[in-house]
Amino acid sequence: MLEVKELSKHFGGIKAVDNCSFVAEEGRITALIGPNGAGKTTAFNCISRTMTPTSGEIWLDGERIDQFRPHQITARGLSRTFQISRNLADMTVLENIICQSKTRGWKDLLKPAMSPDEIDKAIGILDFLGITRIAHEDGSNLSYGQKKLMDLAALLMSDPKIILLDEPAGGVNPTLLDEIVNHIRRLNEQGLTVLIVEHNMDLIMQLSDKVVVMAQGKVIANGTPDEVQNDPEVLEAYLGGTSENTE
Repeated sequence: MLEVKELSKHFGGIKAVDNCSFVAEEGRITALIGPNGAGKTTAFNCISRTMTPTSGEIWLDGERIDQFRPHQITARGLSRTFQISRNLADMTVLENIICQSKTRGWKDLLKPAMSPDEIDKAIGILDFLGITRIAHEDGSNLSYGQKKLMDLAALLMSDPKIILLDEPAGGVNPTLLDEIVNHIRRLNEQGLTVLIVEHNMDLIMQLSDKVVVMAQGKVIANGTPDEVQNDPEVLEAYLGGTSENTE
């Protein structure tokens, strides 16, 4: 579904992402992990084109997308969240998720702010996520976990083929985290491909089909969760020791 080929992003002499290649297979959950500063979020930014890559290629479902604008990439089936919710505090949850789903650039300015079809679709997604009760709440009134759910709802409005989730568990209480994990599983079971960046290793090892590991801007390993947990290079670079010490 998603293929990243020799992707690099440099900031002057700093190579935040350095010649990275990996694949997110269709219908599976792939995790992108690594220590702070490994380049994971920068890679996400390049894939979604909120940041321009220095070099490399990004392919979505057989089409090269690294020259497109963000809304054009969303229209082709790739949507993402951010570590910090980008909701508009003075708008309701319903307004936020519809506003964030626009994919036609300036042409959307010629359409109604919220059409009846968009409202019906948004309510259906909120119902799927079990948060219809907050549809008319202002974004400023939401808990951190509710904002994460709202961000997930906004992704689904664009009917994506693949979603990129940047630390969906960060700052979320355990009860709500279980809900978010269950929603991700259900969406994947329905055929949605998922690429996830997350520091919660227990969550990653339980949820992922495949794990890609980055360190110092490079991909150093990829494989099943079991394979990655026992890779000496991963243990040294990310977990900080040998498998015996980690156990």
